[in-house]
Amino acid sequence: MAKAYASAIIDAPIQAVWSVMRNFNGLPLWHPAIKDSTIDGGLDADVVGCVRAFHLQDGALVRERLLALDDQHHCFTYNFEPDAPAFPIENYIATVRLYPVTNGDQTFIEWEATFDEAPEDKGKYVDIVANGVFAGGLTALAAYIKANTITAPEGAPRWKAWSPNKVWTSAILTAPVETVWAKVRDFAGMGDWHPGITKMHMLGGVRSDKVAGVRDFYFGPGHLHEELIHLNDLERSFSYRITKCELPWLNYISGPRFWPITATNQTFAMWTGDWDASPHDDLWLMPTAEHDVYQKAFETLNTKYFT
Repeated sequence: MAKAYASAIIDAPIQAVWSVMRNFNGLPLWHPAIKDSTIDGGLDADVVGCVRAFHLQDGALVRERLLALDDQHHCFTYNFEPDAPAFPIENYIATVRLYPVTNGDQTFIEWEATFDEAPEDKGKYVDIVANGVFAGGLTALAAYIKANTITAPEGAPRWKAWSPNKVWTSAILTAPVETVWAKVRDFAGMGDWHPGITKMHMLGGVRSDKVAGVRDFYFGPGHLHEELIHLNDLERSFSYRITKCELPWLNYISGPRFWPITATNQTFAMWTGDWDASPHDDLWLMPTAEHDVYQKAFETLNTKYFT
């Protein structure tokens, strides 16, 4: 199965970008390859199962069905209808996802698709879809939002309900994702690049990529143990839980994930944290985790290694 992928940073808040992207009938507004578009049967464009029929600039008809739409997580999925695909490929499923860049109020957007090519076409439509359709479309989208001064709808929240995690924060790292992942994948390496962490090492001398391994360190005067509970080289992510700490939280789970920004060869970095604590303690635990741990890590990585 082939995969096409493109991603970019849009210089606008996620509420503004999502107001454009969630319109399943809106491609002609911003994508230069699309001439016109209608929804079969006059359905609204946010009815899951609706089919958009649009013409390319050369007159070719394409039909795509909306398979999923998620306003909370800012994503949607669609396919090619068999009677009018854009290309001679099969089993095409595409997804668009948006994430807020909280350090700067921008938007990271990724557009990906999986499909089957004929053996004689191997790689041909990956390039066309990834670069011609997705990357070209994201460049045009950014220009459209800027030219039309698209802003967030009045009163629109970043998240429809609560944020997905107690602390959800993100930033742009100024290096390719492979370079970033090579640096942060070392579970015992954070002591080298976070200014508040000292004496970090793996208990028992185990490897730092051993899931269930525990790192021992000091954060300021506090002494902590954290257990690695997942490590994923495909997603470029890991998570850990605190097993020893003097701070007033329980069931602490945290971890980062990293995506390529294909438009600029940089990295979109996200770090989340969840735990149980009293509302009074969360008044300082939440900003401390976000600014003094997660964002400080991103800031130090940029300034120490990637500039």
